[in-house]
Amino acid sequence: MSTTWFSPRTLRAALLACLAALAACAGKPPAPDWQLNAHGASERAVQAYFEGRQRVERAEFARARSEIARTGDAAQLARLELLRCAAQVASLDLAPCARFDALAQDATPAERAYARYLAARAGPADIALLPQAQRAAASAAPEQAAAVIAAQADPLAQLVAAGARFALGQASPQLVQLAVDTASHQGWRRPLLAWLGVQEKLAEGRGDEEEAARLRRRMAIVHQETARD
Repeated sequence: MSTTWFSPRTLRAALLACLAALAACAGKPPAPDWQLNAHGASERAVQAYFEGRQRVERAEFARARSEIARTGDAAQLARLELLRCAAQVASLDLAPCARFDALAQDATPAERAYARYLAARAGPADIALLPQAQRAAASAAPEQAAAVIAAQADPLAQLVAAGARFALGQASPQLVQLAVDTASHQGWRRPLLAWLGVQEKLAEGRGDEEEAARLRRRMAIVHQETARD
């Protein structure tokens, strides 16, 4: 069964659809344990990453990798690493996606296109292969990007698209504000701190020290709570 790893929301929807199908047709075999375990672990890993709980994140990603490795399916492992890379871009961690790169030869063309998109190296042919939410964001004119991304229902998709624009040097103040609001609403501390840091630099760049100081106070609150965990 093909599995999409681009979004925790997509994973939940796929899992619920699978369970509904099983309830409707008892004659079909149940989803294998490794798949259910990998889905749950990957979702928890992304959530922990965004919340800044590093030990939980590492443990859950390792659990997801272990479950998938039981199948010997490199393509499934590549999808998991692509999910990890997407979460990092959403948090403005733009380091190379080395774990995915090591598995890229077994990934699908669409997944390789998505990886190039996350690395700010996507061409027109790559954009055509992206998931719908990212395709719309990548195709939008710079002045329309914030509105197009805001229209996406999935907060992770919003932050990934915003991070991809940032990597291209195309993050407008409106888009940065959208990313801040999205991360704040979800309680995702890691991306919130990253995007607040961008806002702070923008405020300093235009000489608005009062706004920069307000943003630093807000970041201090998040840092204090992170340190207590």
